[in-house]
Amino acid sequence: MNRDKLDKLIIASRGSALALWQANWVKSRLEESCRIRAEIRVIKTTGDKHPELSLTRSGTKGLFTKEIEEALLACEADLAVHSFKDLPNDQPQGLTVAAFLEREDARDVLISRDNRPFSELPRNARIGTSSLRRQSQLRDLRPDLKFTNLRGNLDTRLRKVEGGDCDALVVAAAGIHRLGFKDRITEYFSPQQICPAVGQGVIAIEIRENEEEIAQKVRTLDHEGTRITTQAERAFLRKLGGGCQTPIAAYGTLQNGKIHLQGIVADQNGERLMRATADGPAPSPEELGIRLAEDFLAKGAGEFLKDI
Repeated sequence: MNRDKLDKLIIASRGSALALWQANWVKSRLEESCRIRAEIRVIKTTGDKHPELSLTRSGTKGLFTKEIEEALLACEADLAVHSFKDLPNDQPQGLTVAAFLEREDARDVLISRDNRPFSELPRNARIGTSSLRRQSQLRDLRPDLKFTNLRGNLDTRLRKVEGGDCDALVVAAAGIHRLGFKDRITEYFSPQQICPAVGQGVIAIEIRENEEEIAQKVRTLDHEGTRITTQAERAFLRKLGGGCQTPIAAYGTLQNGKIHLQGIVADQNGERLMRATADGPAPSPEELGIRLAEDFLAKGAGEFLKDI
């Protein structure tokens, strides 16, 4: 992309309804704050091309990001908009996250076919989720539950619940809110019931390193509190050696200059679950994440994760 003057930003995005909502939201914010035109370029990722792949067993890193990052490195786009929890721990050399947008509701929600709350779901109810993180914590709350591997975009999964493929669906509140399906929510799980995925509810903007003009524009959207807590969560995940599909969860909150970080680690079958929390100063989010992870490792969490 050879341009002498930056008069338009090219935004790379997946083509799902949620991804496009996020990309258009970033587009409008950049156009408003920076007074520059922006255009969205849709890129199909491996996860989009192969919806039959199991998220937890595909063995593919960056299932929803690899092709988008390749487009960035090839200068076919100026920035990429991601759901931050989809980004692998290790970014390709030459790329960086320049902005963390203010977090939406990080909680998980229940959407049941007949609007029954969680406690009233029938015994052996079938829950639609392919997430080991969710399965392990739901099993801890209700050992009788059965799980159905439900793939597809959010609207597709909602239709599958209506069609009887499962009794209920557990998904992130953020996507439901953003797509206007809030009235479909049966119940919210507290972070103590189901600890969210690392970075859940956060939109991240990725750019090439050393692109200072683009970085300056993107940084106008950065939310400091979200960046700090997300860095603590990601440091926890990285130290444990987990990825976005492993049964590891972390959720940080910021208050009065301190971060409170809670974490969860489960084994592959979701039959054993470890919980712990830690607190630390806001200026040192990564140190806090590493410290909490080391606490888990000292208690044997590495045995939980070695086979995943």
